[in-house]
Amino acid sequence: MIGPWKRMPFLRKMYSGKRRIWSSPLENQIKAEAQQWGQKPSKHLIDASWGDAHRLGMKPISFVRQVTAACLYPELLHSETLPVDARMRAQRLLRECYGGSVGAYSAMSGIPHVQRSVSDFISRRDGGVPSDPDNIAICNGSQSALLVILKLLSYGKGLNQTGVLAPLPIYSLFKLMLTTQGAFMVPCQLFEEEGWALKVEELRRVIQATRSHCTPRAMYVINPGNPTGHVQSRESIEGVIQFAAEERLFLLIDEVYQDSVHMEGCEFISYKKVLFEMGPEYSDTVQMASLHSISKGFMGECGLRGGYMELVNIDPPVMNVLHTLLATVACSSLIGQIALDIMADPPQEGDPSYPTYLKVAGMDASQLYCSRLLEEADLCVEPGCEYGQREGTHHIRICVLTPTENLEEVLRRLRVFHLRFLSQFS
Repeated sequence: MIGPWKRMPFLRKMYSGKRRIWSSPLENQIKAEAQQWGQKPSKHLIDASWGDAHRLGMKPISFVRQVTAACLYPELLHSETLPVDARMRAQRLLRECYGGSVGAYSAMSGIPHVQRSVSDFISRRDGGVPSDPDNIAICNGSQSALLVILKLLSYGKGLNQTGVLAPLPIYSLFKLMLTTQGAFMVPCQLFEEEGWALKVEELRRVIQATRSHCTPRAMYVINPGNPTGHVQSRESIEGVIQFAAEERLFLLIDEVYQDSVHMEGCEFISYKKVLFEMGPEYSDTVQMASLHSISKGFMGECGLRGGYMELVNIDPPVMNVLHTLLATVACSSLIGQIALDIMADPPQEGDPSYPTYLKVAGMDASQLYCSRLLEEADLCVEPGCEYGQREGTHHIRICVLTPTENLEEVLRRLRVFHLRFLSQFS
């Protein structure tokens, strides 16, 4: 860090004192202004600037905490205070840990069982597109995975320095990550007036203009976007893949927000799925790493530290180097790996924990469904829990005494929302 550290004086200022608290320059500025005016932050202030769901009040998923609790304290495996499926999951995961303990290291790429769970999750998500567990690397979150790949790709100086294309706007730490690895950021603009579209024409313009500064070797794409929230269409993804193939760029695809798509008519499609549907010309040649984690989406488990990267079309010698790099940072947190296993393989309908798993902040599943339906589709119905539905079942009440055209629109909205809801929670 000696070289990059000298080039980042603002970090030296923030990283000072015994507590070593990292914070953004803007946050420091706001706090300084409050002190200058003798003000204290209001207790009613809602800090919505951080992508940290639990910090903002989101409740943890019970099944995640039950399984991790039993793994940390195996005495709970014999306690009926935990649902039987939570205890069974904990027993199965502990069998996969060296010494039967989460206090042991795992293999550098993660617990093999968790790799298989993630691989199966990807294949289900992508409609049967094959996924090889050996191509899954478990890390302490997607950012740790990204750093490992950047370390692999970053080399050279001057005109030979690695350049990484990155659409703007982008979260502020990304440029810092490139700097620490010795890479050069090549910014390209998204088009806000067209829904933050990523245009191949802009990519071509930028890559030609930047060859006098560095050698572009990779492209980083966040889909759904951060901070824009845009979701790429299949056509847009195909264009990026074709561009990467032409320019021989390694694709770094950050898909941590894939569970956070709520706009009507908008659907998340993974780069992996599109790549394989484009045929062997691309699916056998374009190199890619796709990233996901437990920090975002419906789990929001930022503090447990768990994520993965799936590697596509990487030559075996390069994979060996990658495993060596993973070994230098040791294995990821086993608790994070356990939570990742649950994200990839959640409780299913019929399991004892399934009804509870569908609750959010103490809300019955039918209440959650109706609340989300109103929020996302502007459709108001009533939850079955208001009418004494049987334990373990979930219903909604719709009044059909409405004009035909209204009912058709109601059913259309309900169908679109229901399929999206099932894809997120099943």
